[in-house]
Amino acid sequence: MNLDRRLEYLADMRRAAEASLSFVSGMQESEFLSDIKTQHAVGMSLIVIGESAVRLMETYPDFVEEHPDFPWHSIRGLRNRVAHGYFTLDLTIIWHTTQETIPELLQGLDRLGNWRAQGE
Repeated sequence: MNLDRRLEYLADMRRAAEASLSFVSGMQESEFLSDIKTQHAVGMSLIVIGESAVRLMETYPDFVEEHPDFPWHSIRGLRNRVAHGYFTLDLTIIWHTTQETIPELLQGLDRLGNWRAQGE
């Protein structure tokens, strides 16, 4: 049986994105840069977001093609950098990802989450 898991993958991405924001809530950049636990927690969240995006890209390529404005490839690239270059990451970029990119990602996920209502 081939179950459609698109909504599950999108929900996984949302949960991980929201978690990354909660990990840094109330922090200043300098606090993040000196807090290895939060760095690791955010890094793991970014990996989960990326893994879910990769699964969508591999399992539902038509869905991905129908949503070209969503940053699929950038998400996969960030996941790869975090997963394979963890000790050489620029933590300032990770911080700015949580402050700028993750909120935008959540807005994009809202749009993707409505794909059934849009006629798909």
